[in-house]
Amino acid sequence: MGISKFADISSLLNTEISEAIIETENELFNLRFKKATRQNFKPNEIKQAKRRLAQLKTVVTLRLKNSKQKSDDVINELITN
Repeated sequence: MGISKFADISSLLNTEISEAIIETENELFNLRFKKATRQNFKPNEIKQAKRRLAQLKTVVTLRLKNSKQKSDDVINELITN
């Protein structure tokens, strides 16, 4: 799974992002479990999974912030008219 670009992640739909977050959290859990039980794994996979999870959550946060700002602008416009 190489390192994904932020632009690639931001082009995903909200449902795809939600699914990717769940999948990445499960992957991170499994990697941590492998580490704890001393199974073979690549340590850089943990770093990549954490990075991808952070990117996905950042996109969700930005979208929520933008949607809230748009709704506040509509409300302010209705109040002033």
